[in-house]
Amino acid sequence: MISEATVTKQSYKVVGTRPIRHDGIDKVTGKAQYGADIHPAGLLCAKVLRSPHAHANIKSVDISRAAAHRDVKAVITHADLATVGDRLTEVGEDLVMSEKYLSNNILAEDKALYKGHAIAAIAATSVHAAEEALELIDVQYEVLPAVTNVEAAMKPGAPILHEHIIAPDEFGEVQPAGSNIAGHGQQKTGDVEKGFAEADVIVEREFRTSMVHQGYIEPHSATAWWGQDGRLTIWCSSQGHFGIQANVAKILALQASDIKVVPMEIGGGFGGKMRPYLEPIVAVLSQRCGKPVKATMTRAEELEATGPASGSYVKLKMGATRDGRITAGQAFIAFESGAYPGSSHNGAATSIFSPYQIENIQTDSYDIVDNKPSTSAYRAPGAPIGAFAGECVVDELARRLEMDPIEFRLFNAAYEGTRMASGVVHPRIGAIETMEAIRSHPHYTSPNDGKLQGRGVALGSWGNGAGPACVVANVHASGKVSLVEGSPDIGGTRTAIAQQFAEVLGIPVEDVNPQVADTDTIGYTSNTGGSSATFKSGWAAREAALDVKRQFIERAAILWETTVDQIEYDDGSVVYKGDPDLSMTFKELAGNLMTTGGPVVGRANVTSKGAARSFSANLVDVEVDQETGKVDIVRLTAFQDAGTAIHPSYVEGQIQGGAVQGVGWALNEEYFMGEEGSMLNSSFLDYRMPTSLDLPMIDSVIIEVPNPGHPYGIRGVGEANIIPPMAAIANAICDATGVRMTELPMTPASVVKAMASNGKTASS
Repeated sequence: MISEATVTKQSYKVVGTRPIRHDGIDKVTGKAQYGADIHPAGLLCAKVLRSPHAHANIKSVDISRAAAHRDVKAVITHADLATVGDRLTEVGEDLVMSEKYLSNNILAEDKALYKGHAIAAIAATSVHAAEEALELIDVQYEVLPAVTNVEAAMKPGAPILHEHIIAPDEFGEVQPAGSNIAGHGQQKTGDVEKGFAEADVIVEREFRTSMVHQGYIEPHSATAWWGQDGRLTIWCSSQGHFGIQANVAKILALQASDIKVVPMEIGGGFGGKMRPYLEPIVAVLSQRCGKPVKATMTRAEELEATGPASGSYVKLKMGATRDGRITAGQAFIAFESGAYPGSSHNGAATSIFSPYQIENIQTDSYDIVDNKPSTSAYRAPGAPIGAFAGECVVDELARRLEMDPIEFRLFNAAYEGTRMASGVVHPRIGAIETMEAIRSHPHYTSPNDGKLQGRGVALGSWGNGAGPACVVANVHASGKVSLVEGSPDIGGTRTAIAQQFAEVLGIPVEDVNPQVADTDTIGYTSNTGGSSATFKSGWAAREAALDVKRQFIERAAILWETTVDQIEYDDGSVVYKGDPDLSMTFKELAGNLMTTGGPVVGRANVTSKGAARSFSANLVDVEVDQETGKVDIVRLTAFQDAGTAIHPSYVEGQIQGGAVQGVGWALNEEYFMGEEGSMLNSSFLDYRMPTSLDLPMIDSVIIEVPNPGHPYGIRGVGEANIIPPMAAIANAICDATGVRMTELPMTPASVVKAMASNGKTASS
């Protein structure tokens, strides 16, 4: 472990540069293989029958006619999965759910809990035959009333999804049939009543957000081949093949070591590709057929049956003194978790006040089930919703106090030693530096003169992850290195990990060939999620490089017939201290390994700790059409503290990507639900994500406040960037129109309605 007192910003030779990504050519030429690109001999195609109802008891499932189809090789239902218990299992980024719920989400057991819930699956000789045979499965349903709104699900008399769930004690007596309130978390510090009594200004608001999807371009796809030796091989795109291995093993009652998961390239995930959906299905079908089986989701299946982010209801109250000190914050947060408990409500509770030093805080957050798909992580899960509420109220406090919004935030900004309501004390963080970067940026100092133009700012933070990681480095006689690691590559992590390896040894990163290995080939590595991959696998790569360095010193000592204390490794070369003219480069010594003891393999297994919060802020200019309510983003500058930017281009890409997703969440994206619980916009034609035509250039500004908990000062950069856009845009709309928007998405219709209700008509 490094000393936290000695990490300062440094100059590096490889870290901080912008090399071409190692997998770039394969990806732009189509050579790279994604989940649907694997085609073993004898491959069969699988399709899934899904519930047309949002809530229904499954009375019976008759598969006999489908099984008799000439092209069908196997048909399965939930009865073909193993019996599992209620033990909790991780499904991504600190989110957990019962193994039973996870299994029931793969194939419904006795109830369909959302439209699109998987009921049965078929393996056939072609996709068309499988689709045809789906119509031969006879399912008898008892349709039940559905509830698809978090507030409605909490009301007495709401349709109950799970009769065994009991509401938390503070809700008093529960209905005999159970409750939709599946969980409660509380974070508390100080005395909020005392804090509000000290306040001169108090703002209290209610906020509502809609369920949204991660919107990755590549749909879920999985191929399985259950061999005659009893071993199961799965090819899939996921953010963590070890996590897929573990959960498939639980669902099928196997040993994890009996399953080999081969990670394919991944066309986006953003937290939505951590839990299994298709993998157990194709595995059991393969076992029945004796052949490999593949299933690939359609876009409608992705939107209706995978894990989006929660919709929410938040009631927030904050107070401040006349001189601008925030005295108290109190939040009631309700997140819909969809069909099964396990939402990210705690992420919102932790993040909502985290950018500030506030002595008196209380957050109560609730996990609410309703008849929608079971929710998953989505980039800083929970925090964007928390920040939407928190930063809107912070902005309103600043307005009430007639303070500049930047100065108000700086006056209250958290710093090293500030204790959050969760009890965690901030180590060295960059909240102040991030806001100072905005204050001095030309965007902030430039005029904003357009008709109905407004400027908004918002600040957010995310805790980042760490965890176990393994790296193996094989040194070749040519001086090049094969670097084998276990973090699926999202956004260029292969190269960023290789850079940390190359930095130790002083060799060109182009001489390092990083590859992501399967579960049989590399040691356990936790998910690429929580902004952790570059942090933990990069740390493991550094340790593996130190192992190579140690062995190179030993080999040089053998070659020069001396002791290791007489050898120094410096800037890519070994040097004999007694004779500085006697030296060999890394490449030269690599060519002599066979004569000094054989191959050199560097190894490292780390369980990294020390991840520190990264802070991100957006400065947004908008223009609002007074007649239609359409909001155009005129200018957006995104700021983020990366600690140390290993590959600045990739950091900028993460910042831009998070900002764009936040824009979509703010203005367009939502699960539009019909009265009977059907999603009515389950295609990319109707589920409106922003394109380049909807956006200006996203200018990114990297701030570097080194994290003392990492050898290179890294902070995660994959998530904090999605937190501020929604609030920043809402604050800009308020600046332009004087109207405070409190619901997402802020569509043209909702903006026009809000303007009209506040007397801001086209003629005003």
